[in-house]
Amino acid sequence: MHKIYGSLFGQVCIALVLGVAIGVIWPGFAVALKPLGDGFIKLIKMVIAPLVFGVVVHGIVGAGNLRKVGRVGVKAIVYFEVLTTVALALGVLLAYVVQPGVGMNIDPKTLDASALSAYTQHVAEVTNGIDVIMRIIPTTVLGAFSEGNILQVLLFAILFGVGLALLGERARPFTHILELGTEALFKVIGFIVRLAPLGVLGAVAFTVGRYGVGSLKQLGILVMLYYATVAIFIIVILGAVMRLAGFSIFKLLSYLREELLIVLGTASSDAVLPQIMRKLEAMGIKDSTVGLVIPTGYSFNLDGFSIYLTLAAIFIAQATNTPLSTGDLLLVLGVSLLTSKGAHGVPGSAIVVLAATLSSIPVIPAVGLVLVLSVDWFMGIARAVSNLIGNCVATVVIAAWEGDIDREQAARVLNGHVSTEEYLAHPTRPAAPVSVG
Repeated sequence: MHKIYGSLFGQVCIALVLGVAIGVIWPGFAVALKPLGDGFIKLIKMVIAPLVFGVVVHGIVGAGNLRKVGRVGVKAIVYFEVLTTVALALGVLLAYVVQPGVGMNIDPKTLDASALSAYTQHVAEVTNGIDVIMRIIPTTVLGAFSEGNILQVLLFAILFGVGLALLGERARPFTHILELGTEALFKVIGFIVRLAPLGVLGAVAFTVGRYGVGSLKQLGILVMLYYATVAIFIIVILGAVMRLAGFSIFKLLSYLREELLIVLGTASSDAVLPQIMRKLEAMGIKDSTVGLVIPTGYSFNLDGFSIYLTLAAIFIAQATNTPLSTGDLLLVLGVSLLTSKGAHGVPGSAIVVLAATLSSIPVIPAVGLVLVLSVDWFMGIARAVSNLIGNCVATVVIAAWEGDIDREQAARVLNGHVSTEEYLAHPTRPAAPVSVG
């Protein structure tokens, strides 16, 4: 029993229960605890940019073959697009089967669109393809790090890593310093992660205190359907993908249980990005693959986000009695596939991207966004959890395709025969010679 309570998993579970209790008994005090959750996420985000830079650069230099790095990148993008399309289609399918908005009979003219002004001002940022691409290119290198823009940091890290690899043996002293710096950042992350229970306590207490205990119950058929759709996607779709790669989705979920609980409590997958990268490396996946797939996936492989887009769009159409033709459905899928890639770095990204999607589909009244505003935060919990799981599965699968995973090590870790801490204390990562061929 002491072992459970003394573990991070047990402490986060206790924090979840305490957060609910405080929110119910002292709602005013619970709302005042919001800075605990916000502060924890800010501490994590503080080190994400330099950590991603260090892992990606070291991974590219240590990969020993720049063509292999490029091949991994291409496979990752193709995988992301295929799985994102499946997620979008699943959202459409279940929305039509369950029909969550049918019977609401809402007249769009009666809806107050004033609440959307803070979101719609950013719509152009995700609908203009040129702007989306330009946002990936930082104005300055320091700007990318100071703003914490992961895509911009990733772009610079790839370019810098390639340049460093081409220097050959002369780059080894700097590479060694970079590796030490990255290891130090992981130590810092270890300190911060111990505060996860406080962050979860603050976030959950605030939610229950502000929205009431009913916020933890069913918030309507749309929210229930979204959670069910996400569960189907993870267990059936991602489960099948993992099985094809020779692994079990349930063992992976059990292995990541601490990180999933933190995301569940904070509704932010950013809160566990460094730990996730470390755990995937402990599974025997090469750091070059982890360093490329995970940061890229955080912007391009948003499975839960994709389900949300199509499900919410069709819900709004059904609620406002807006008929959709087959052509309209295909347009919803096509536009969502594009707009979902423009979410990174945009405030209120879920509502903004949904607004951008609807603005490109004139038949659906965009003012219907008001209908999902009140439950967006709760749907955001499932979005964050499913996005995280999707990116971890992508990393495992792509590593399996490339032969970049030690299957014996992965089996030992997933079966609990060796802990992450034990492996990382004695890593076995042979240094590969730098090569461009």
